Amino acid sequence: MGHVRGVLAFAFIAVHTVVWCTPLYLMGLVRALLPARAKVWTNGPMVRIIDGWVACNRAMVRVLGITRINAEWHGEPLARDGWYLVFANHQSWTDIIVLQNTLLGRIPPLRFFTKRELIWAPLVGVAMWLLGFPYVRRHSRAALEANPALRGQDREAVVRACAGFRERPTSVLAFLEGTRFTAAKHAAQESPYRHLLNPRSGGFGYALDGLADKAPQAVDVTIVYEGEVPGFWDFLCGRCRRVRFVARTLPPPQNDRDAIGAWIEERWMAKDAELEGIRKG
Repeated sequence: MGHVRGVLAFAFIAVHTVVWCTPLYLMGLVRALLPARAKVWTNGPMVRIIDGWVACNRAMVRVLGITRINAEWHGEPLARDGWYLVFANHQSWTDIIVLQNTLLGRIPPLRFFTKRELIWAPLVGVAMWLLGFPYVRRHSRAALEANPALRGQDREAVVRACAGFRERPTSVLAFLEGTRFTAAKHAAQESPYRHLLNPRSGGFGYALDGLADKAPQAVDVTIVYEGEVPGFWDFLCGRCRRVRFVARTLPPPQNDRDAIGAWIEERWMAKDAELEGIRKG
């Protein structure tokens, strides 16, 4: 039954992605032809396209019985008309589906930092580009230390994206670890955290700076999968029966590099302790 469920889920995602990309591509063409001031008109339809795509995925997860997400909410209530900086621990590509499905309707659609190479992904790569997702290069720490000018490339990409995000309430998602957690990466980094890799504050700081005039709230999300962390195919096959999702709305740190670094370190220590408690419990 698991493989049948996986095939059905994969086929459904493929078909409805084509369906939703068709109007999105047309809207992107229209947007390109419009004068600068008129481009804002396309924001609403594009948001509805994102919501429609995510809603189809959420319905698929429920109808096929792929998993059950147990969500907890802490802090100030979320709203669709606000700006948010969302960050979460990163373990699997499945994290994106879990975040989108659970936050749908509570905050504006998620836009997230995306590896530049993914722009070549069929359909989805161009779709994310049209929707203004920040494409970043993800240089290694060693490369950045050798050539600090590389930092400016990602900063420019985020600043350009945030200029568009200010036009309409937006949620920016950042995986602060910069990559998916694995035991090998954890050991290589000599991470001081038990369940997390070392966080990077750059992207979060750039987004906070770019949206400072919109007073964004921070949303700290912790995701815990029952049993082994599932790969995307295992998830579609229903091999992860439950997901624990804990979200906290928080005031962001001051827009200062040192303050941001200290704030993220504090949140990471709390998240690591929370992961330890959930897994032991």
